[in-house]
Amino acid sequence: MGADPGPLVGLYDALHAAGGPPAPGDMAGPAASAPRGRNRGGRLLPVVMAAVIAGSVFLAYQLTGGTGGSPGAAAGPSPARAAARAAARAPGPGRGPRPGQGAAPGPGSRRHAPAGAVVSSLKPVSATAVGPGGTSDGDNPQGAPLALSGDPATPWHTDWYTTARFGNLQRGTGLLVDLGRTVTATGVAIRLGDRPGADFQVRAGTSRAHLRTVASADGAGGAVRLSLASRPRARYLLIWFTRLPPDAAGTYQADVSSVTVTAASG
Repeated sequence: MGADPGPLVGLYDALHAAGGPPAPGDMAGPAASAPRGRNRGGRLLPVVMAAVIAGSVFLAYQLTGGTGGSPGAAAGPSPARAAARAAARAPGPGRGPRPGQGAAPGPGSRRHAPAGAVVSSLKPVSATAVGPGGTSDGDNPQGAPLALSGDPATPWHTDWYTTARFGNLQRGTGLLVDLGRTVTATGVAIRLGDRPGADFQVRAGTSRAHLRTVASADGAGGAVRLSLASRPRARYLLIWFTRLPPDAAGTYQADVSSVTVTAASG
C-alpha cells in the first residue's frame, strides 16, 4: 500500500512480545478482543468452582477416614476421654476387684491349717478319774475307761452330789486322758450327757504334773467341740468339772462317753 511498514511491525512486536504465533482468535482484530476476555473469564469460573468443590470433598473424605459415617466416628475417642476411661477401669486405692473376679488371698487369710500341715483325729489310749487330791480320790475310778467307749448309753459318770457345786464338799472333779504320744493339739470333741449345765476346763501338757488351761465351756451338754487356739504340745488332757448338770434323780452328776482330739503334724 506504499506505507512505511516499520511502525506497524514495531506495534505488532509490542503487542506480541513473546514472539509466538498468534492464536486463531487474535486474528479477529481489536473489535473482538474485549468479548474474548469476558468469555475466557466466564469459562474459568466454573472450572475454579469445580476445583474448590473437589478440594472440599477430598478434605472431608480425609477427615472422616472415608467411612461415610458421622464426622469423627472413625477417629475414636479423644486422648482426654481415653485417659478418663482408663482411669475409671484401673483399680485405685480402696477399690477391690468386682464380685466374681476372685482376688488372690493375702497374708493371714487362710482359714485352715498352714500349707503342708496334716490334721488328724486321735483317740486317747486311756482315761483315769482324778479328784482334788489326784488319782487317789477320783470319782468312779473303775468306770473311767467307759469315757472312751463312744456309747452314750454306757458313759463314765462322776459321783452324784446334792448341788451343782459338789455339795460344797470339794472344788471339782475330772478325767485325765492319755494320747499315747505328744502332739500339737488343735481341738477336742467331748460327748457329755444330754442335760446341759456342766462347766468345765480343758487342761493340756506333755506331763501329768504340768497341765495348763487351754479351753473352757459353761452350761454345756451333749456333743461339745472346742478349738485350741494356742495349739499346745500335749500328751495328756484333763477335763476338769467345776459345776455339774442336773440328773434325772434330782441330784447332780456329769457323764462322758467319748473324747477325741484333733492334732496337726508337718
